Amino acid sequence: MRVTMIGTGYVGLVSGACFSDFGHDVICVDKDQTKIESLLSGKIPIFEPGLDALVAENTAAGRLTFTTDLAAAVADADAVFIAVGTPSRRGDGHADLTYVYSAAEEVAAALNGYTVVVTKSTVPVGTGAEIESLMRKKRPDAEFDVASNPEFLREGSAIEDFKRPDRVVVGATSERAAEVLRQLYRPLFLLETPVLVSGRETAELIKYAANAFLATKITFINEMADISEKVGADIGAVARGIGLDGRIGKKFLHAGPGYGGSCFPKDTLALVRTAEMVGAPSSIVNAVVQANDRRKKAMAQKITAACGGSVQGKTIAVLGLTFKPNTDDMRDAPSLDIIPELQKSGAMVRVYDPEGMQEAQKLLSGLVWCESAYETMGGAHALVIITEWNAFRALDLKRCKQLLASPVIVDLRNIYEPKQMAAAGFDYHSIGRRRLKPE
Repeated sequence: MRVTMIGTGYVGLVSGACFSDFGHDVICVDKDQTKIESLLSGKIPIFEPGLDALVAENTAAGRLTFTTDLAAAVADADAVFIAVGTPSRRGDGHADLTYVYSAAEEVAAALNGYTVVVTKSTVPVGTGAEIESLMRKKRPDAEFDVASNPEFLREGSAIEDFKRPDRVVVGATSERAAEVLRQLYRPLFLLETPVLVSGRETAELIKYAANAFLATKITFINEMADISEKVGADIGAVARGIGLDGRIGKKFLHAGPGYGGSCFPKDTLALVRTAEMVGAPSSIVNAVVQANDRRKKAMAQKITAACGGSVQGKTIAVLGLTFKPNTDDMRDAPSLDIIPELQKSGAMVRVYDPEGMQEAQKLLSGLVWCESAYETMGGAHALVIITEWNAFRALDLKRCKQLLASPVIVDLRNIYEPKQMAAAGFDYHSIGRRRLKPE
């Protein structure tokens, strides 16, 4: 089938590359001429494991192409996916649909024969209907359907998530549109992947509800971690104990500095605003948003406490800047709250991240940018782990202790064991676990 993907950001590029790997002919469109030229030369603008090879293979096979010419790309397409950004709108937290509606108008003008126009972007409930209304006003003569096909890709494992998903959700108002999408995802039928066909509004809400629920699990286990620290419990054991319950499940029960990234922060806030707008406010999701904001700021206080109550004039070594490992995405990363708070309190901060340094430099200033984990530690009064990259899971503890001015480690991801760290002579602080005195 012929597929056009509007937008070559994270979702658009991964989805386009994977559809082409299924055997479809895919054209990815973007207004950014520099980005398109970069993609045509084989340079991938984001870090996602395996994406560069996937794009190269399918480009060489002629199944994947890139262009700035939207009209030409849409004219012969069986399905056109809108995968542009929907950032939080400044001032009120609603999803900014400017790019979505602009893309829809351009697509409408270029339609030539029956086409399914699909929202891949995460959009509030009712957006599909608004897109259809807008397009029909512009092209009352055109033959098309508007469908919803939300993405459930995790950064760092997006290709695997696309090719082996838990489910595919299709929101359609006609059987014809639903069948086009079934054919697009036909390779997944061999894996017996569930394909849930619903109304458009249902599909749109499924996406928001899924992200809000996962964000709630993260926030819940973080609050249980705070209680664990107060009563001397072990949050790891607590998480295992409740995660073994089939009704709860073990995923997203890892205590840490709070959630970030491209989805959870903006989607939970957008759901709160949508719920308020329709007169069905969600007190649970609203509480999650507020609790997560407080959590990220509280982590700077935790680091300060580990340093004796003040970081004034002290050097803090920070490992990990991105919101999670295996991505260069800095959107709403906990480090963006933690590091500025440390700087305001008088700390000099040295940082290292395996992939996020370039993006982080656009958002953070006044730091010492290091080329390795060990370089950050030279003379530092504390080592802080914010992102759990694999490269940080087996540090040479003896070397760390020699480099640090004080043997203080604040592990916000619980990647080390308290007994091991105490035995190595560290004043080790983690999340939701009992602190042991160094030997």
